[in-house]
Amino acid sequence: MDFLWHLVNEEEKEKIKKEAKQIMDNFAKALSEVEKQENKEAGLVKRDKNTREEKGIEKQPDSFRKIFFENAPNKEDNWIKAEKGSWKQ
Repeated sequence: MDFLWHLVNEEEKEKIKKEAKQIMDNFAKALSEVEKQENKEAGLVKRDKNTREEKGIEKQPDSFRKIFFENAPNKEDNWIKAEKGSWKQ
């Protein structure tokens, strides 16, 4: 049972270091040979429509829309312009 804990001498330390380095080098080489697959659509849900129907939402008074648009920094016609994902770091 030579796999149990024991004190190692300098020769054994060097052998362990060489084996560990060889394992790491082999892994790095194998990893570099793997083709990188960039999937920009990973995690996205495919849908038939780009919009959805809102259900169970009460109609807001016209004053709400007016105030909402007055507070929006960027708007164009009936749309509020917003930068998608600007909150990400």
